[in-house]
Amino acid sequence: MTQPSIKTPCIKVCVVDPASSLCTGCGRSLQEIGSWISMSPERRMTIIRSLPARLKVLRARDVDRIPD
Repeated sequence: MTQPSIKTPCIKVCVVDPASSLCTGCGRSLQEIGSWISMSPERRMTIIRSLPARLKVLRARDVDRIPD
């Protein structure tokens, strides 16, 4: 019997931002990534809905770091 697939926001760009401890690829924290499989579907969806805002903050901060 096969397990149903679990939706994940992972895009295979696993780089952790040292300031926020968030993955710059998907926006999840290391703790969220590590416990993703054991989370309830509701908890995963709550996190997935928060990711666009997290990534927007990360990307805005990256733009601010680019030297003139």
